[in-house]
Amino acid sequence: MWVLVVEDEPVMARMLKLGLEEENHTVSIASDGREALSTAATTPFDAIVLDVMLPGLSGIAVSRQLRD
Repeated sequence: MWVLVVEDEPVMARMLKLGLEEENHTVSIASDGREALSTAATTPFDAIVLDVMLPGLSGIAVSRQLRD
């Protein structure tokens, strides 16, 4: 499974990535909402782990835009 982790805290993003990779998932990381949208537009992710409180564009706004 290919997973996008959207997390602005570097330590938390790294921990999530390591945990998911231990379960044999391929993981990409985005550190803010705009990066998440741009990455998701070009890559067919199976799942997205999305932080709600992101700088600039919130996780809720990202979710809405991805659904549109």
